[in-house]
Amino acid sequence: MHKICCPCCFGRSCLVPNQGYLSEAGASLVDTKLHLSVVPKTKVVKLASETFNYTRFDREKTRAKKIVSERFPNVGRHFHRIGLPRKVGSFQTFVESYKDADFYLRRFESEPLPADLAGNFQRRFERLVLLDYIIRNTDRGNDNWLIKYQKPDLVDSQDTNDITDWGLVNRGSIDVAAIDNGLAFPFKHPDSWRAYPYHWAWLPWAKQPFSNETKELVLPLLSDMNFVQELCDDLYNLFKTDKGFDRHVCERQMSVMRGQILNLTQALRDNKSPVQLVQMPAVIVERSKGRVGTTARFRSFSDTFTQSFQEKSPFFSWC
Repeated sequence: MHKICCPCCFGRSCLVPNQGYLSEAGASLVDTKLHLSVVPKTKVVKLASETFNYTRFDREKTRAKKIVSERFPNVGRHFHRIGLPRKVGSFQTFVESYKDADFYLRRFESEPLPADLAGNFQRRFERLVLLDYIIRNTDRGNDNWLIKYQKPDLVDSQDTNDITDWGLVNRGSIDVAAIDNGLAFPFKHPDSWRAYPYHWAWLPWAKQPFSNETKELVLPLLSDMNFVQELCDDLYNLFKTDKGFDRHVCERQMSVMRGQILNLTQALRDNKSPVQLVQMPAVIVERSKGRVGTTARFRSFSDTFTQSFQEKSPFFSWC
């Protein structure tokens, strides 16, 4: 009802419904394949718990099975399952000592990072950008990615035998974690009410060209069409575990991702910055359909691709 009455505020027409848990796991898969190390390890799991939302029928059925199993063990051992039904979802590793990025971003305005930590943060920030752009994250604000920061500090000279100046200083550390990736992998670029921009694009770090370290990390991989196809195949195998899986919709999701990768590789070669990257036209790289065999029953996707640009723009470009 909310989506019908106020479509500009509710729902994302570009996303596959009820696939958030797969999006979370897919983001972790992309992170692993590209060696980004910004997404906490995430897997699809099946779990059961009393705290989960179950129908009264499921709870009563489980209770009845338990009673029968306790009173009549010979009958109970024939039950396929006695406990509550398992539910499928994503399970993500918890990261400690991190805070919302917004907390530290405000702090850095008054307390700038030391030069070496600023460089480290820039490179970690770029990896967040790479991830979000490839998976076309439609929900990246500054409150749903994390920063862990330990500021440089003096070390008690009694606790160290190093008499150099650096021996008396804890150089500090900084890291980034990309959580909340459940609204990604759209089957089309946003073209309805909202554009769902990346909020990191307004940060000062987004104005710096991608570093050589970032280019060396991902450009050889993303320039290899075999690697890109392998990535698509791995995501296909993940997404097809969903009961409502549609391979044609999945192929559209991969078409959007291929377009994002195409733009990204070009931006890296042209020494562009993240903010220049997001200003590039939205591209779709579709796999052309071909026939295998002589009848319509035997069809498969061919290995030829066509590139096209999105013509329709969202009504609101700033939200």
